[in-house]
Amino acid sequence: MRVHAGDQRRAGGGGDFTVARPHRGLPRRGTAGGHRFMMPRLLVTLDSMRFENTGLHTFGRSLGRELVRQGAGSFDTSAYAYPPQHGVLGPQVSYVDHRRYHRWVFPQGRRYDVVHFTDQYCRFGPDRVRARTVMTVHDLNQVHEQPAGSRKLQRYLRRLARKIDGVDRVVAISEFVKTDILRFFPDAAHKISVIHNGADASFAPDGHAPRFVPAGRFLFTVGMVCPKKNFHVLVPLLRSTDHTLVIAGVIKEDYRQKILAEAARFGVAGQVAITGPVSQADKDWYYAHCEAFLFPSLAEGFGLPVLEAMHHGRPVFLSRLTSLPEVGGDVARYFDHFDPEHMREVLATGLARFQGDDGGATGAARARAHAMRFTWEKAAAAYLDLYCQCLAA
Repeated sequence: MRVHAGDQRRAGGGGDFTVARPHRGLPRRGTAGGHRFMMPRLLVTLDSMRFENTGLHTFGRSLGRELVRQGAGSFDTSAYAYPPQHGVLGPQVSYVDHRRYHRWVFPQGRRYDVVHFTDQYCRFGPDRVRARTVMTVHDLNQVHEQPAGSRKLQRYLRRLARKIDGVDRVVAISEFVKTDILRFFPDAAHKISVIHNGADASFAPDGHAPRFVPAGRFLFTVGMVCPKKNFHVLVPLLRSTDHTLVIAGVIKEDYRQKILAEAARFGVAGQVAITGPVSQADKDWYYAHCEAFLFPSLAEGFGLPVLEAMHHGRPVFLSRLTSLPEVGGDVARYFDHFDPEHMREVLATGLARFQGDDGGATGAARARAHAMRFTWEKAAAAYLDLYCQCLAA
């Protein structure tokens, strides 16, 4: 594993080089009098991978590893990350330390041929590098959460506009996000494309059990415990049942208190378990054993947990908002609104249909088949092709 904290070596100098074993049509650049070969240098930013059990962490880890696997021999890959994340993509990758001052100056900015900002939150922007640039935009949730015309929203849009204007290519992770981007930044139409995320099919080891194991049947949801996830609307579903609601994820305390207050109001305080962050194995155990996976989110750019639950063959219930219908397709069931009686009806009817006449075997098979349409192999191949298009431009 190679680590570069302050290395300012330039990539290539004034020579004209040839790319060794080009990936899917990567352009060749020949020398003036020799046969020197050099792979183009790719920097992938992973500085949003600070917290596990978040969508950005899963995205960076899963896409990054697949980029390294498929891009071996075509790109010399480096990752920009906090020191604890060094090694996350393997020992064959160079790691560049995240530094606070990179917001103003990024000394390695001339070193790379392609820089992929894997989200819109990187410490430094495209104006800090001399390379072809790609930026993945995961959502414009602020436009759905903040009042129209508010100072906070306008400031957010100005910052995002500078980044979108500054990169060569913009990738949206869903058609919904693409539509949002073009609604606010129509000038990006010529350089935007959609590459869907993949979803990992992972399973808990045999014999594994999480620290908290519900005593009986339970409903499961996962994500940051914050208002936009809308978890509190699930609490009334517990009335007159023996179900437990398990909520896993990083906790925002104010919203946790709101959920617990709802549980007390509906008389189900003993049926709500907010676990905090859990390991991947714990999460897989909850997916595999839950009665259903519920995700009533108000704002999602994609919704990886939806596909993770489907990989386990579980019935999935979603809100109809933002990107969730695009990801859940006709396999998921949807809450048209959050009236408790409507949600109870959707859940009861959906569970009955999922079970069908074969105990849920057909429903589980459909869920797994749908999830398998979204793979990191496809996503990485599409990104690598996009890097090549940038280099050829």
